Amino acid sequence: MKGFKDFIIYSNVEKDYDLILSEGLRDYIISKGCNALIISEDWNYVNEYIDEEALNSAECVIVMGGDGTMLRAAHAIGNHNISMIGVNLGTLGFLTEVEEKNILKMADRLISGEFSLEKRMMLTGCVTINGEEKICQDALNDIVLSRSGTLRIVAFNIYVNGQLLDTYEADGVIVSTPTGSTGYNLSAGGPIVSPNAELILVTPISPHALSAKSVVFDAKDVIKIEILKKRRTVDTESIVSFDGNNLCDMAAGDYAEIKAAKRYINLVKMYDVNFYEVLRKKIGGEL
Repeated sequence: MKGFKDFIIYSNVEKDYDLILSEGLRDYIISKGCNALIISEDWNYVNEYIDEEALNSAECVIVMGGDGTMLRAAHAIGNHNISMIGVNLGTLGFLTEVEEKNILKMADRLISGEFSLEKRMMLTGCVTINGEEKICQDALNDIVLSRSGTLRIVAFNIYVNGQLLDTYEADGVIVSTPTGSTGYNLSAGGPIVSPNAELILVTPISPHALSAKSVVFDAKDVIKIEILKKRRTVDTESIVSFDGNNLCDMAAGDYAEIKAAKRYINLVKMYDVNFYEVLRKKIGGEL
C-alpha cells in the first residue's frame, strides 16, 4: 500500500485539551518530511468549515477523539475521497482503532504504507416537509426519526420500495448501516452486523407492540418512513437526525426516504484484528 504524505488532524478539543497530542503528532509528521494541518472542533455539531484547498490536497484524516468525532469528521470531508483513521480518546471506540500510546507508531505506518483500507457504506436521507424536500444528508452510522416535544409516542408507516411494510407506534425508528449496528441500533435491541456488509437495518425504538422487531434489508432497497397523525386533537411532533446531528422537525404527513449513499468512507485499518474479536473486547460477555 502506498503511504500518505498529506494529512489533516481533526481534533476534538474536549478530548485533546489545548491540542497537546495533536500538535505533537503534527510536529512528528512534519519531521518525517510530510504535511499536516490541525482542524480543531470547538462545538458539538458537524463542522463544514474545513478549507476546500486543504481537502483537495489531503490524503488522510487522523481523527483525535471518540466515535462521535469520527462521525462528524466523516460529514466534514463531504464527497472528497480521503481516508480516515481514529485515535481513541473516548470510551468504547468502535470506529477509533488506535490507542493514545500508539500515536507515533501509527504515524510511521501511515507514512510507510503499512496499513489496509476498509470500505464502509453510508446512507442518504431526504426529508420532505409539507410536500417540499427540505434536507438531504448522508450518515455513516444511522438516520433516526424520534418523538419530540411531549412524551407521547409517534406512529410511523414504513414503506419498502413503495410497498407498505408495517405501521409502528414507538418512540422512534432507527435506520442504520452495518457500521452503525453497534451504536444506537444495538442499544434499541437491533442486530449486530459485520461492518463490511452492505445492508440497511430498521429498528423501532421502544415499540408499543411485542411483534415489532428489527428488519434487515438489501442495500438496494429504498426505505420510506411517514409520520402519521395519531390523535385528532394533538399535533404529532417528531425530529430526524443524521448521525446524531442536523436535526430537522417533522409533523404528520412529512416523510423521509432513505437509501444507500453513492459515496463510501474508507477507514484505515492499522491492525489485522477480526471485528468479532473487537466486539468481544469492547462489549464483553456472551453474544
